[in-house]
Amino acid sequence: MMQISVDCVVVATMVRKRRTDLPGAGENPESQETGGASGVVQRPPAQPQQPQQSQQQGGYQGGGRGSQRGGYGGRGGAPEYQQGRGGQQYQHGGPPQQYYGGAPEYQQGRGGQQYQHGGPPPQGRGGQQYQRGGPPPQGRGGFLGGRGAPSAGGPSRPPAPELHQASQSSFQVAVASQPNPYERPQETHAGPSSSFQRPESSPLQVSEQIQQLSIKPEVAPSQEMQPASSKSVRFPLRPGKGSYGTKCMVKANHFFAELPDKDLHQYDVSITPEVTSRGVNRAVMGQLVRQYKESHLGKRLPAYDGRKSLYTAGALPFVSKEFKITLTDEEEGPGGARRERDFKVVIKFAARADLHHLGMFLAGKQADAPQEALQVLDIVLRELPTSRYVFISLLSCHFYYFCVTNWHDSFFSPSYCPVGRSFYSPDLGTRQPLGDGLESWRGFYQSIRPTQMGLSLNIDMSSTAFIEPLPVIDFVCQLLNRDVSARPLSDSDRVKIKKALRGVKVEVTHRGNMRRKYRISGLTSQATRELTFPVDERGTLKSVVEYFQETYGFVIQHTQWPCLQVGNTQRPNYLPMEVCKIVEGQRYSKRLNEKQITALLKVTCQRPQEREKDILQTVKHNAYAEDPYAKEFGIKISDKLAQVEARVLPPPWLKYHDSGREKDCLPQVGQWNMMNKRMVNGGTVNNWICINFARSVQDKMAHNFCYDLAQMCNTSGMAFNPEPVLPVLSGRPEHVERVLKARFHELMTKLRGKELDLLIVILPDNNGSLYGDLKRICETDLGIVSQCCLQKHVFKGSKQYLANVALKINVKVGGRNTVLVDALSRRIPLVSDRPTIIFGADVTHPHPGEDSSPSIAAVVASQDWPEVTKYAGLVCAQAHRQELIQDLYKTWQDPVKGTMHGGMIKDLLISFRRATGQKPQRIIFYRDGVSEGQFYQVLLYELDAIRKACASLEPNYQPTVTFVVVQKRHHTRLFANNHNDRRAVDRSGNILPGTVVDSKICHPTEFDFYLCSHAGIQGTSRPAHYHVLWDENKFSADGLQTLTNNLCYTYARCTRSVSIVPPAYYAHLAAFRARFYMEPDTSDSGSMASGAAAGRGAGPGARASRVPGANAAVRPLPQLKENVKRVMFYC
Repeated sequence: MMQISVDCVVVATMVRKRRTDLPGAGENPESQETGGASGVVQRPPAQPQQPQQSQQQGGYQGGGRGSQRGGYGGRGGAPEYQQGRGGQQYQHGGPPQQYYGGAPEYQQGRGGQQYQHGGPPPQGRGGQQYQRGGPPPQGRGGFLGGRGAPSAGGPSRPPAPELHQASQSSFQVAVASQPNPYERPQETHAGPSSSFQRPESSPLQVSEQIQQLSIKPEVAPSQEMQPASSKSVRFPLRPGKGSYGTKCMVKANHFFAELPDKDLHQYDVSITPEVTSRGVNRAVMGQLVRQYKESHLGKRLPAYDGRKSLYTAGALPFVSKEFKITLTDEEEGPGGARRERDFKVVIKFAARADLHHLGMFLAGKQADAPQEALQVLDIVLRELPTSRYVFISLLSCHFYYFCVTNWHDSFFSPSYCPVGRSFYSPDLGTRQPLGDGLESWRGFYQSIRPTQMGLSLNIDMSSTAFIEPLPVIDFVCQLLNRDVSARPLSDSDRVKIKKALRGVKVEVTHRGNMRRKYRISGLTSQATRELTFPVDERGTLKSVVEYFQETYGFVIQHTQWPCLQVGNTQRPNYLPMEVCKIVEGQRYSKRLNEKQITALLKVTCQRPQEREKDILQTVKHNAYAEDPYAKEFGIKISDKLAQVEARVLPPPWLKYHDSGREKDCLPQVGQWNMMNKRMVNGGTVNNWICINFARSVQDKMAHNFCYDLAQMCNTSGMAFNPEPVLPVLSGRPEHVERVLKARFHELMTKLRGKELDLLIVILPDNNGSLYGDLKRICETDLGIVSQCCLQKHVFKGSKQYLANVALKINVKVGGRNTVLVDALSRRIPLVSDRPTIIFGADVTHPHPGEDSSPSIAAVVASQDWPEVTKYAGLVCAQAHRQELIQDLYKTWQDPVKGTMHGGMIKDLLISFRRATGQKPQRIIFYRDGVSEGQFYQVLLYELDAIRKACASLEPNYQPTVTFVVVQKRHHTRLFANNHNDRRAVDRSGNILPGTVVDSKICHPTEFDFYLCSHAGIQGTSRPAHYHVLWDENKFSADGLQTLTNNLCYTYARCTRSVSIVPPAYYAHLAAFRARFYMEPDTSDSGSMASGAAAGRGAGPGARASRVPGANAAVRPLPQLKENVKRVMFYC
């Protein structure tokens, strides 16, 4: 007789699964993929190891609505997506990606030898290193055959360790004996960077350095490029604090943490049998502490990270010891017996830290942050709320857990669900339904940070989506938004259910108090009434319906529905949906649809005064003074917000056309308007047409709307023909490609060789994939610049809306809306004095659950100097969740021409030269989307790529570089010192635009600052954090802060200052647009993989095979048409 699980039917023979998943559009909110997870159902399951979360854990942090719809100026913060981690190899070779914005062919620089790259890496850590050597070539000509810049007088700059500092004029041989004014002083390095000292050996003294970035023999196409070592790179020291602007005081959500004087010890923990669930590990260690704290642990209360490390304040009374621990199942098994599980735990001394190095770092006497010591303090402060969660839920193991005997009952309420660095609870505020079976939980973010005032505990409020703990039948009804018994499930219904439930944990309800838990891995392809399984060795079959009725007396009602599949595919287990209930406390990590995002934003959006009150209440509720772990380790947390000195930078004067009544403008509180002003450089639209895809908009209404829009464009300073080339055409959204191509062919026949300047498109309000399909066809197939308008705006015909659309149209057809007065008068320090190019770069990653979609890298660069207002943009697909931009510089082998050099930086530099007639002598590079843990890796890899791109254009060409990381996904919030002072807040109650902070809560020694450059609309404004990783241009604090703030007033799409510097904003927009260019995926496992390593040896149009995973060959994006490349099409 075959054994049958008492909880569900064990099916020995797999039923062949039918392919039912339908293709999901790349940007469709319903396109949600997640990796399957198998729950073990024959015994209490161990929770599978969860994918590593991003640095912000995907929760909405509730920032305020910014100054512009969508993107970084948008409302309330955006979903935070997982960041790619470093450590991967980067393939170079094959044909170049199809870039957007650069010219198709580029000449090699004349008058000097070509620089070549590659060669074997030197011995030591860190991968490939580049050394500059040999005298520079003496040739003259610039790239594109232009004349090189004259050499500035004075000695050349000597090199710094790791990455060289480029000279102002020429790339010369460094004199090693000269002191380096840009290198961090060696005497500040008081000891090793790590505060932990392993007893087995002394701290590793790293001596190897990247001596200089030089050119080596060409890298073979198959050879992998690696980032250089980061061990000796030092980020720039703060060049003093800024003084420009009006001084004021603000409050920050940072709480001073007194540095403990305890002697910290780290112990390695080994638990056998090994389990992947942190919950089970914590249960084991909690039982160990409860059982042996007094007798064997020297009365120490340790902090445990849930994996391999245990930390104590003082030594344990042993070097190594083995413990036997027994956990008892909380549920009764057959016959009323409770199952027990035995574990062996070995605790072994690993390292010791006295926190001396952390104190030295905070005092500015040591360069590297001792991350291990910071990590210990973070773990200690997270231990109590994490333990509450383990005690309450332990969803995977059903085992009792008591970790400390002297806690009183209040410590167990509320129960927290930890998500990354945040903790959520259904008891913190009211649960709010988000639709489709989801609800929002409130929580708080907590992180210990080193700052100028010492250690700081950063606390912020947060909300995120959880799956409602509903019966699965009710969840499916909400998901499909209908009565499921009314009609059978369609294939699309099944796909939607499968995507939503895959990986979700459920408990059975048909066995009374015995509510075992399982993780869903899929759905059966057959209906429940069709499912049978063998009950004996002869193969006698019994139906699932019969089994549940005979064994449990349970009559299955929805026999036409599929069963849930739990367990693995080799030994699947089937559960009818109606006997399953979703377990509480499961965060929803997949992509939210637009309605859910809107509902979540309403929950998270808080006025500054309310948010500040909630943060203070959270600190009071957490009662750090009573936290047994904080007491044990001697950590004391202030209960008052940090008072911080700030300055409000003045807004810049903006220049408009002299033909307008107002020739220049001084924005007020971060905003202005176009009344009485005309664009400084109006574009021309002679030939345009309109296509209407909104059925409720009549052709006459569409014609009148277009006429009004043309009039607004003319009023604003453009030359816009009021009559279209062809009458308004109505089309069906499902026939978008056919309609566009037919109309385009008709138009080209009439224009007889002339170009179409603009296509105006009217879209339904809910248009699904129509917008993305239209942009892809227009920009990569037909070569049309388009402007889309929703039908609701056509009906309203608002003058303000028309004025905003006119701003977008103008830059799309090559115009400029405004420029800084200081730019025209050449008064911007370190920008106006010599040709300067400003870059912005960003990488956007697929939504959570899209397991193999490529990441999209985008780089934009200014194309006008000295105005620095127009930006050309390039995009490319690269490996899944890869954060480093792989195509900044690349080489490949051409069968005829040999080794070719290219990449995004080179293309944009050439484009700048063609537009301005000048070679950039200075580069300012704003890099968005980089977490602190990736700073070294991104700097080493991408600065190296910039160097090589410049050298490939001209042997003697190395402009000076300033590399600045822009961060929005952080948790620092600034509040007015007095919320009732009308002079200190804007209309939304937020701090004034231009508020900058570079003291107290900033890095102890490095060059960083917080800048709130925009005015809030609703909610609490989130300042941008700028951190300088490289600065050969030697910016002062005032210089970089003022430049960054002033640039925020040049954003093309609105008459408001925006929350991050426009180059970074534009890069984000370009990357987002490029995701529409990818072909929709039709597979069950996720979207296609795409990136820089596509099709070696194939032509530009070659397609790579679809292979899931980050290492798969990637599919290049379709090529943008030449006439679209020349303009800011992404606006």
